[in-house]
Amino acid sequence: MNAYAPILVLGGLAAGFAIFSVVMASLTGPKRYNRAKLEAYECGIEPTPQPAGGGRFPIKYYLTAMLFIVFDIEIVFLYPWAVTFDRLGMFGLVEMLLFVLTVFVAYAYVWRRGGLEWD
Repeated sequence: MNAYAPILVLGGLAAGFAIFSVVMASLTGPKRYNRAKLEAYECGIEPTPQPAGGGRFPIKYYLTAMLFIVFDIEIVFLYPWAVTFDRLGMFGLVEMLLFVLTVFVAYAYVWRRGGLEWD
């Protein structure tokens, strides 16, 4: 338990500071509410009404999300591979080339579908 004591103390101090800051800001801060402050903030653009079902997202949204996930997963696998490259030998090199080829297929798909063009 002694090994975890500094971590628990630091966590307690962080939580105490966060709670203290929020409480003090609400007690001492100005309270001037108006219509603009009570509305949802959308990057300075006036909010537009949405259809009842929430509307449809364009395919580029999904392609961009897919591209992000593909490259995020690639980095998750490439970093440990790079760290242990010497110990893996030729087997590791061939397996990573196959993996990168698979990722390239996903990249080519997104490229062909126009997911990299911003209109």
